Amino acid sequence: MIRQSFLWMTAVLLPTLALSDVAGDDAILTGEPKVWHKLTLDISGPEASERDDHPNPFTDYDVTVVWRHESGRSFRTLGYFAADGDAANSSATQGRVWRSHFVPDSTGRWQYETSFLQGRLTAVDDNAKTEPVPAVHGLTGDVLVTESDKVEPDLRAEGRLQYVGQRYLRFAGSGRYFLKAGADAPETLLAYQDFDGTFAGKPNLAPLKTWQPHVRDWRTGDPVWQDHKGKGLIGAVNYLADKGCNAFSFLTYNAGGDGDNVWPFVQREDKLHYDCSKLDQWGIVFDHATRRGMYLHFKMQETENDDQRNGNNLSVPEALDGGALGIERKLYCRELVARFGHNLALNWNLGEENTQSFEEQQAMLAYLKQLDPYGHHRVIHTYPDQQNKVYEPHLGSPLLTGLSLQNSHISQTHRQTVHWVQVSSKTKQPWVVAFDESGSAAHGQCPDLGYQDFDGHDKQGNKIYTQHQVRQQTLWGTLMGGGAGVEYYFGYQFVQNDLNCQDWRSRDQSWDYCRIATRFFYDNRIRFWEMQSRDELVGNSQHENAAYCLAKANESYVVYLANNRDSTTLDLTAANGEFEVNWFDPENGGNLTSGTVLRVSGGDVVKLGQHRSDRVGDWIILIRRHSEP
Repeated sequence: MIRQSFLWMTAVLLPTLALSDVAGDDAILTGEPKVWHKLTLDISGPEASERDDHPNPFTDYDVTVVWRHESGRSFRTLGYFAADGDAANSSATQGRVWRSHFVPDSTGRWQYETSFLQGRLTAVDDNAKTEPVPAVHGLTGDVLVTESDKVEPDLRAEGRLQYVGQRYLRFAGSGRYFLKAGADAPETLLAYQDFDGTFAGKPNLAPLKTWQPHVRDWRTGDPVWQDHKGKGLIGAVNYLADKGCNAFSFLTYNAGGDGDNVWPFVQREDKLHYDCSKLDQWGIVFDHATRRGMYLHFKMQETENDDQRNGNNLSVPEALDGGALGIERKLYCRELVARFGHNLALNWNLGEENTQSFEEQQAMLAYLKQLDPYGHHRVIHTYPDQQNKVYEPHLGSPLLTGLSLQNSHISQTHRQTVHWVQVSSKTKQPWVVAFDESGSAAHGQCPDLGYQDFDGHDKQGNKIYTQHQVRQQTLWGTLMGGGAGVEYYFGYQFVQNDLNCQDWRSRDQSWDYCRIATRFFYDNRIRFWEMQSRDELVGNSQHENAAYCLAKANESYVVYLANNRDSTTLDLTAANGEFEVNWFDPENGGNLTSGTVLRVSGGDVVKLGQHRSDRVGDWIILIRRHSEP
């Protein structure tokens, strides 16, 4: 039997079925057959319900697909139970569709072959006794993949973002190195009333979100589900992308945590049965984010449900296997990778303020590496005072590719970025270092001055920093320390905080500053991935927050002045030749401008002069080797 797919289709002809519980004799391939575009293979398999136990469709079937390119390269993607195949719209809990996603990385002909095995715990136990499911095991087909027709910022124009053994991630298609800037809050982003099966465990503290302030940012043609749902969150993604940001984070499991309102299961306590319609709806948001150029920061658990133990050394009920790599945790990793790992830019973060043991962290990292056919970025986040304890044992490990840093005050950001970049760079596994929670839990990233009458004081009347100090110490402190980017956490002492935020416009100016900062490097063709923190060249060997320097010796230097210093010096005694000097405004952006000194010579400590603007605040000086016309 041949069935017509929506866009295009590969039909597989098979003999008459031998089992009554197998629905069909074909596989349907949908999607655009282009490089970096998602292809979806739907297999008509055994009838099942997401709450079944005998067999459990999540643990007792192992569905994988091998995709082979004509050159001989191959990928092995995971499959998952997808109910009726349209659960996002139908809210179906049962059906016979089993699904796998694949994103080809090159043009040409790709062949696929399915593996469909059954047996108790076969999906999560390598030693399980298995047997193939007749008629759907060993299906084959092929597809001809052509070039993508997308343009930036759609990530399908750039390809998969990869760890390449350097301090920055790089797009496999365009070759561009990546700087991240976006939202770390709210951690409860997925606690959204339009998602099926989503409930508020602590409604007074963390009610479900409507994302109503961003409904106006949804556009005709953008996705929805069930005719009208999803406009608020889809609009929020649009807003952040329109501001020029490229990242946001979210917890995928926080049962027992601060919000207690996000989990992928059919019920909060049932960790072996997954909610097909809810997860399909999550997937609609994530796929849209990929089209809008967004990096997805998966925070896989909250500290309250990783491996916290009571006085009797017993795991809290919300923990997955008490922190160990058992059936619950293996299945959880598998479902996330299978359903969402096709997205082009993402990281797997073991968890917010992670407290698993080193051995447990290594086991989880290794399992993610084993499952993920695309080798996405793997990071760990921990408490501000546990950085050394948690991170140092992982130095040089091939399993950890980066850090998600948190501190207690924004003033520490630059120094800590420099430290972890430099320490990891001495190993064979340099880390991609991002600052994702700079500032105390109470404050973090403050709202813009004037937003809902914010005047620089928190709810208790304490005067704190403004968005301008955050720009100086968090944003530029990270980038000038060799860090790969920032995400902004919103402290609980503010309106629109980490638990209840649903209006990203509360930090509207800060998103502008993020765009200005990342565009400065790209628009001026600054090869930041070849540069290192060299604060000692501007007299700042202790990495204080007055002046930073990022440099590629004898070629280019970026100097950041935080407090309107009219003049500074740069040590060019180890350089030679002539260098041009230009200034840049990190608050308002714009073009490079000339100051009172246009050119300096290597071989000495040189004065860089003054800018010609009346603006009081921070400034960037770009010093680059002079090229003859």
